[in-house]
Formats: sequence, C-alpha cells, structure tokens
Amino acid sequence: MNHEVLEKNVGLLIVCILVAVSFGGLVQILPLLFEHASTEPVPNLKPLTALQLEGRDIYMREGCAVCHTQMVRPLQSETARYGHYSVAGEDIYEHPFLWGSKRTGPDLARVGGRYSDDWHAAHLLNPRTVVPVSNMPGYPWLFDDLLDGEITADKMRALRTLGVPYTDADIEGAQTAVAGVPEAKALIAYLQSLGQDMKGYGATP
Repeated sequence: MNHEVLEKNVGLLIVCILVAVSFGGLVQILPLLFEHASTEPVPNLKPLTALQLEGRDIYMREGCAVCHTQMVRPLQSETARYGHYSVAGEDIYEHPFLWGSKRTGPDLARVGGRYSDDWHAAHLLNPRTVVPVSNMPGYPWLFDDLLDGEITADKMRALRTLGVPYTDADIEGAQTAVAGVPEAKALIAYLQSLGQDMKGYGATP
C-alpha cells in the first residue's frame, strides 16, 4: 500500500492501527488462556482466612504495596534471596494482585514464616528496634484499632463470585473470627501467609 495514501487518509489509518493492535493483543493474550500455569491455582493454594483477608485490606489501606513488591522475578539473584520466582497460579485468588515494581523495602512474596509474630509486631511498632537502618515508618495505631468484622462476610461473598472457593461455613464464621482482634494481629496473619502455598513448588518428586 502506498504510504502517502495511508498517511493522508485518517479513517483508513485508524482502521489499520486498530487491526495491528488487535492482532498484537491476540498474540499476547490468547496463548495465556490455554496455559494451565496461568489459569489454574498452584497445588497447595488456599484462600485467605477471614483474619488474613482483613490483614490484606489493612496492608493495602496503609500503602504497604507502595514500597514492597510481592513479585520475585525469574533472576538468579532474586531466587537466591527470596525463593521460587512468582507464578500466575499462586495469585489466582488475588483481587487485586499486589505484584508491583517499586522496592523501597524488600520483596514480601515469600516472607511468611521467615520471622516470628513477635518480630513482626516489633517491626510494625517501631521498625528500627529490629532493623536499625530501616526507613519504614511505625504503625502504632494498628495495635489500638480493633476489627469489628461487620463486612468481612460480605467481602468473602464478593470474592466467591470471582472464583475464590470460600464455603458457607467460612462466610458464616467470618465476623466471629475477626471481631475484637487488633488490626496489627490481622496484618501479621496476612504477612505470615505470604509464600506459604509455594513451599515445595517446582521441587522434583
């Protein structure tokens, strides 16, 4: 096609751009729909408990994802430090997922079980008591503010419509599980869950 004709005909140029973008998008997206690793959960994946779910919401509310990624990149330097690289199947139940790209602090994708609950509590209260060079702010109010659980069940019902396999029993017991619990405890429960479902993933049987 004569480029002069294409460049002077705005309508035709728009159509050609849309066709090119559509083909490019299909080439990138369609293969993922048939790739089990990106459409099915990893073998040990479990949905967050009511307490962990509330902790995740606190994590997002306080902006933790702004400084911490949850995405181990497939590079030797990353996997040597954090563990197995992130895969789509471990985030099937994440809405929204929290991969991110900014690391003011370390990646947290595999932090679960790495430190004790007491360590996390001290870190949240005043990070410099456990990491002297930390520039992370403290979150003392999380130890005073209590969860009421009034909408926890509603959150779980909404997530179930998106494919998260919460049972009726999970939903019915949600408020009881979180009511009166300090927000710090919920956040720690969430942090301790990160990466636990990936233990042993990819290991040779």
